[in-house]
Amino acid sequence: MAEEKNTIVWNEAQRKFETVDKKAYIEYEVRGSKVIDITHTYVPPSKRGLGLAADLCAAAFTHAQNHSLSVIPTCSYVSVSSSSSNIHQLRANLNLRNRN
Repeated sequence: MAEEKNTIVWNEAQRKFETVDKKAYIEYEVRGSKVIDITHTYVPPSKRGLGLAADLCAAAFTHAQNHSLSVIPTCSYVSVSSSSSNIHQLRANLNLRNRN
């Protein structure tokens, strides 16, 4: 059986990447014209263990990479997230910055 991928959508107005049902999300703040600060990741208890946090993180990193944005990984999950080789590879390709 093929692994089902979680669908993540960009909610630009609320500065989030979220699941279709809006229950799991990653929030960010815009810092200047080319920097996003990823500040919070949330997955409800009923949806934990499904890889949603990693998928949210990957969506945000891919978006940043596709739009030539630097990322400040303020959120602790994003800051240390490297358990997935996909996330690790995306992090390696990004311009990660320290929060000033």
